[in-house]
Amino acid sequence: MITFILNTKEVSTALSPSTPVLDFVRYTQYLTGTKIGCREGDCGACTILVGDLSTGELRYRSATSCLMPLGNAHGKHIVTIEGLNMAELNPIQQAMADESATQCGFCTPGFVVSMAGFCLSKKVPTPQNAIAAVDGNICRCTGYKSIERAAARVAQLLEERNEQVPVNYAVNQTILPAYFATIQERLQTLSTSLNGELANDNPGAQRVGGGTDVYVQKHDEIKDASIRFLFDTAGLKGIKQAENQCLIGPSTTVTDLIESPVMQAYFPDFKDYTKLVSSTPIRNMATIGGNFINASPIGDFTIFFLALDATLTFSDGSLLREVALRDLYKGYKTLDKRPEEHLEQIRFNLPDKGTRFNFEKVSKRTHLDIASVNSAIQITVQDDVITNVRLSAGGIAPIPKRLTKTAEFLTGKLLTEELILEAITIAQTEIAPISDARGTEAYKRLLLSQLIKAHFIKLFPALEVKLLLNIT
Repeated sequence: MITFILNTKEVSTALSPSTPVLDFVRYTQYLTGTKIGCREGDCGACTILVGDLSTGELRYRSATSCLMPLGNAHGKHIVTIEGLNMAELNPIQQAMADESATQCGFCTPGFVVSMAGFCLSKKVPTPQNAIAAVDGNICRCTGYKSIERAAARVAQLLEERNEQVPVNYAVNQTILPAYFATIQERLQTLSTSLNGELANDNPGAQRVGGGTDVYVQKHDEIKDASIRFLFDTAGLKGIKQAENQCLIGPSTTVTDLIESPVMQAYFPDFKDYTKLVSSTPIRNMATIGGNFINASPIGDFTIFFLALDATLTFSDGSLLREVALRDLYKGYKTLDKRPEEHLEQIRFNLPDKGTRFNFEKVSKRTHLDIASVNSAIQITVQDDVITNVRLSAGGIAPIPKRLTKTAEFLTGKLLTEELILEAITIAQTEIAPISDARGTEAYKRLLLSQLIKAHFIKLFPALEVKLLLNIT
């Protein structure tokens, strides 16, 4: 049985754990405020909040319920729009009404839920952060400016919160219903009674982390499948530093990486990179291991960690095996991984002070879109000589690719504009892009050239003028 708190009440169900939470709340619980839109995690109409105690305190994050398997709700607090209602409009709903931020109303519940998630977070209450909280919600009617004004008003509600616990403040200021104050204790009691994670002893069960890609690609197949849930497996989560290495559990989410002190210390621009990757709810759900094993040729974090020369540890339950990420991909969606193996750990050497890193991405939309081409670089330069470089790119081959010939050409040479242009010529010989919905072959070749230039312009600004003059 799957058991969790749904809004104010504890629920248990014998439905298949692979059932999307969206279908459970609408068709079993008849909570129809959670809307069915794209079923691909793009529109945000089905946004819910997920509260848990995994960090030792009550933490809420937004999620798209169309991509969330019911098994990942086990032992948590799931909040739909109905769970935010009060006797009168709550202040978030009132802000939306006052600013005329709703027209047809289909998307409105998702926006309100996302703003409620902002109120329950520790993010600084600025209008910019409030607007960022709804970056996974799409409205076809308003033009967004009225919604932005409403979000700014919600940020004002939190101005005097300071260091108070977000849940307590939201309840004390009647921003959210009073029952939220009881949830931490109720979840602790529930956790004790459940006594562990949702188990599945079926050796043939499909392993699922966040589900953000598998539920898009295989919705009809996966909703009735036998699943072994990895998202909440304690041994597969976490980020820690061990001397000069960073160790990451494969069930670590993108948001976990963003909030990691280790990543913040060694990659100060990491948050800016992630703005190019999906939306807040998807970042809250998507796991790094899932990004690797999905094997997409344009997986953003695959490209990121290829440039870091990450190493993966696989386990078959008894034996461990290490594989360099650069050697994992044998062909399109083909991995050096046996069916019985699962990803146990990701590790890479942290960059030293003389090493620079950058990630670039181009897609049809600047934000929240799949890459046409993406690229990452890690480079060390001493006395203007490149002593070490790793360059990766996606969207230019059937697999995520390390540009080894280009890196070999650059290594040991004096860093000049002419050298970079020559390296771009070599990079063109390493790739084999195809024309598809994200761009023609010629366009993707051009994009890779421009992204390589962008790496060097960002990391070595003195090169900018000459490289811009050679823009084509």
